[in-house]
Formats: sequence, C-alpha cells, structure tokens
Amino acid sequence: MFESTFALSDASRSIAGIVLLTIVTIEFGGTFLVKVTSGKVPLTEFQKSFSRAGHGHAGVLVILSLIGLVLADATALTGFWGWIARAGVPLAAILMSGGFFAAMAGQGRTEPNKAIAILYLGAASLALGVVTLGIGLLAA
Repeated sequence: MFESTFALSDASRSIAGIVLLTIVTIEFGGTFLVKVTSGKVPLTEFQKSFSRAGHGHAGVLVILSLIGLVLADATALTGFWGWIARAGVPLAAILMSGGFFAAMAGQGRTEPNKAIAILYLGAASLALGVVTLGIGLLAA
C-alpha cells in the first residue's frame, strides 16, 4: 500500500474531518443560490449579493482552512496558540458566511440588520488565525 512519512497532528486531523463535513452545507447553499437565480426565491438585490458573498466566503475559507491545518503542523505552535492557528480560519468560515446570511434575513431587506456583527467577529477570527499561523511559520 501507500506509505507516507507525512502525517497530520491529531488536532489538525480532527479539525480537517469536521471542515470536510461542512462542505455539505456549502453544497446546500449552492442549491439555494440556484433557486434564487432561477427566481424561485424572491430576494432584493442586496439579499442576492449577500447570499453570493456568504456562499463564496464559505467555499474559499474552507479551502484556506484545510491548507492552514497542514501549515500549522509545520510550526512549533502548541497549546492556545496552536489552537488559534488551527481553528481561527475554520471558525471564520462559519462566522463570516453565517454573518452574511444572518445580516440579510428578513423579507424585502435592503440593508444589513444587526446580525452584521457576526460577520465582523468572523473577520477578527480570520485575522487572528492567519496572523498567528504566519508568525508561527516565520518563527519555526
């Protein structure tokens, strides 16, 4: 069989498994967008743009999450900072995409509601995760 000298840490392997399972929710979001673009779900232009942004951020950040897990295992980060480097981007994927969808919720909405705060929490999580990972890689 295939033998490799590379192995993910237990933490990265667990997070990667969870992240891969979230792809099903991204697929569900894609079917929602198909309904939106075919006119089966009436949304304002604002809601359409936030739906696209939420879906796009989810997909891109999930891919970045998986790459980040491999990179995190190339650092000497452990404990709290190791978890920040591993979980910051996956958490951002959830918060940012969720923030876009939550902020557009409500019939006929033309501007974000107060749930936009979730999007900003996600942006903070993304920044903290990638900065920690970047510093960890530079220091390794």
